[in-house]
Amino acid sequence: MKPALKPNSPNFSSGPCAKRPGYSVTALPTDTLGRSHRSALGKSRLLRSITETHRMLGLPEGYRVAIVPASDTGAFEMAMWSMLGARPVDVFTWESFGEGWATDITKQLKLADARLFSAPYGQLPDLSQANPAHDIVFAWNGTTSGVMVPNGDWISDQREGLTLCDATSAVFAMDIPWSKIDVATFSWQKALGGEAAHGMLVLSPRAVQRLETYKPPWPLPKIFRMTKGGKLLEEIFEAATINTPSMLANEDYLDALAWAQSIGGMKELIRRSQANLALFEAFVARHDWIRFLAQDKTIRSNTSVCLSLDLSADQVKKLVKLLETEGAALDCGSYKDAPAGLRFWCGATVQPEDIERMLPWLEWAYGQVKAA
Repeated sequence: MKPALKPNSPNFSSGPCAKRPGYSVTALPTDTLGRSHRSALGKSRLLRSITETHRMLGLPEGYRVAIVPASDTGAFEMAMWSMLGARPVDVFTWESFGEGWATDITKQLKLADARLFSAPYGQLPDLSQANPAHDIVFAWNGTTSGVMVPNGDWISDQREGLTLCDATSAVFAMDIPWSKIDVATFSWQKALGGEAAHGMLVLSPRAVQRLETYKPPWPLPKIFRMTKGGKLLEEIFEAATINTPSMLANEDYLDALAWAQSIGGMKELIRRSQANLALFEAFVARHDWIRFLAQDKTIRSNTSVCLSLDLSADQVKKLVKLLETEGAALDCGSYKDAPAGLRFWCGATVQPEDIERMLPWLEWAYGQVKAA
């Protein structure tokens, strides 16, 4: 039967992700609007985003954080173009975004000493192939495949190379061992539901040393430059951004950070995301027509839930459209490069009751499409 209840928030997009419960744009401070981001007021608010990020994530002493242009993509490109080439590099990919980084490394930077380790959607490559003498490039969570690395045990504590981690759909939802990570990037519009266009760059002391001792053989655009005269531009990591940021988007991010702190910080963010995943797991266990792309539970993402169904690609499109038309689930189709299926964000900003109300609609919509 057609369900009666609908989610209060049917927003299940994997980016931009759902806003926090109780969010209202009218509650954001507006005193920074129309002011220079380089004013004392503007800079203090940007610095708060940096320091609160550092504290919330529990970053080790000496790690630096910067707000940079062009979302997670810009932050990761910035890191690759500035640091890679000093050593051979091992690239691990298992979905479209990781494949994009591999394309940059092999076809744009044209690094000769690059080894690619790939796996199909739903699986992980052999991470034990990582050479501690090489740089390592990988995404902690494959947003388009629903597959994450289970831990950081495969990364050597005695490594000579750097680890460059695209962590945009993992931060604020997964337990990342920061001592294993030299470069991490993410964006505001992911795990805490912030606004788009800004990236966050996290550097370890080892990454800073690379920047100060290695000069890549290719020219760097202005928005990629983090050193001057062989020294790190410390002001970038002290809220003097490379280009003009949106102060409204910054206030939105600060609002999300404050909410995360109010509910219990990282531990509670992770717990909520894992509890949301458990609701999907229980649903899949009860139905034989739907399954996770990541069949191995140990590598299954607790943010981007990717599912395949006993339907053709055209039928899946009809199901997604039906859920949207009914206002039961929005933006839940799989990524354009991924196998036909569904993708639901289940990070901490998604309320469990919204998932519980959506799942009967998913079952109903499947029945409608299958019978058509």
